[in-house]
Amino acid sequence: MAAILQKQGDSTDFSVAAVADTHRMSQRSLTMAWWGICSAMFWLVVSATLAMTFGTQNAIIGLLLSVVTYAAINGVIARYAIKTGLSVALFSRVLFGRKGATLATLIFFATATYYSVFEGSVIAIAIQQYVPTLSINQAYLLVVLYSVPLIFGSVQNWMDKLNGVLLPFYLIGLVALVVVTIEQYGYSAAWLQMGPASGPVANGWWDCFSYFMGVWILMMYTWDYARFGRKEDATYHARFNFGLPFYTFTFLINGLVGIFLAGTIPTPGGLSEVSVVMAIVELMGIWGLIFVWISQTRINSANFYLAATNMQAFFGGIGLAKVPYIAWAIAVGVLVYTLMRLNVFDYILQALSYQSIFVVAWVAIALAHIFSPRYPLLFQDRIEYQVDRVSAFNPCGLGAWFLAAALGIALLNCGHAALATWSAPVTFLSAFSAYWLLLNNARRSWFVRASCG
Repeated sequence: MAAILQKQGDSTDFSVAAVADTHRMSQRSLTMAWWGICSAMFWLVVSATLAMTFGTQNAIIGLLLSVVTYAAINGVIARYAIKTGLSVALFSRVLFGRKGATLATLIFFATATYYSVFEGSVIAIAIQQYVPTLSINQAYLLVVLYSVPLIFGSVQNWMDKLNGVLLPFYLIGLVALVVVTIEQYGYSAAWLQMGPASGPVANGWWDCFSYFMGVWILMMYTWDYARFGRKEDATYHARFNFGLPFYTFTFLINGLVGIFLAGTIPTPGGLSEVSVVMAIVELMGIWGLIFVWISQTRINSANFYLAATNMQAFFGGIGLAKVPYIAWAIAVGVLVYTLMRLNVFDYILQALSYQSIFVVAWVAIALAHIFSPRYPLLFQDRIEYQVDRVSAFNPCGLGAWFLAAALGIALLNCGHAALATWSAPVTFLSAFSAYWLLLNNARRSWFVRASCG
């Protein structure tokens, strides 16, 4: 995946430099690369789980609000990333300093690695169910062995084409899955009436909306993809590629399909990505396996790529800058396979709940920085991100980040379910406000070394 974002044979390392105009991608190439995100089983399962927990109506309202929110925020992020060509890692130097930024890249690569584990495990389970002679560990290894080469530099200029070819098959598969389900189980409107046995949950739509704030890592995904867009295509990318059409399909359409399947197909043992995948393979046979492979391979190309590039940025920030990208791609594969075999999913879920608080705070700080006129005034519209110029620790960004994260984590662990649903929104509002206030009173020395002032 990293390879599609560079020209054949070009040695430019975009982990340490902004993407030059000459290395930007066409509308179609970037669209096909990005839309690989839309096909994860996760989008079907999470919506179905929310419908079962809070009611279908609440889940749909939460999905609609999430679509609008994601589209609005990612439209802003996409325009800025295209304008600057900076990655999350490089932009984080501006916000937090060269040392402070390593935390952002650590969180990013760890989260992308966790999602690689989840989505890769889904493929492995589907393969192992269809070919029971394979052990689950052998299936894990098979998935990693074919996933890692997809992000090697030697496979340049084809991942966007692969996702472009697979997208219509995913769409056909999604429709076929609904049709086969109706043929097998008949159609019932029961999926529209799903919910807890105790009845509708008051303000359940807010629970559903706040839950989706836990997946704001997609804002970071957007940033690292959008920076390869051409400046003349900024409006297209902000409105379409990273905007309403993308999130309408990714969240709403996938979500409705997931709710329908959960309300129609029996899933013994409870609803999960695993139970849904097993039901799909049992229902559609080899075609179900192919559908799962297509959906998960598309999303995991992004997960593996972003895990590798941000692992490279993290370790580059602590003295391993000379290690080539391909080594980090292999390292991600080894780490993903190890985590799969250790079966640490419960611990990963706990880690993700905390990391999501830091991610929401990062997004809020990034937006405050983009909207505030203070930084351009301090530096005459230049962006200081070079490692030899930025300060080690920026009290402006780090102060806002840790304050907001502390508030969010406190609410998350307060023991009161209603207050816990406010952890992400409170994190966002406090991070945005704190950074805005600190930035308005910031000194140049907070952002750049004294010798560069």
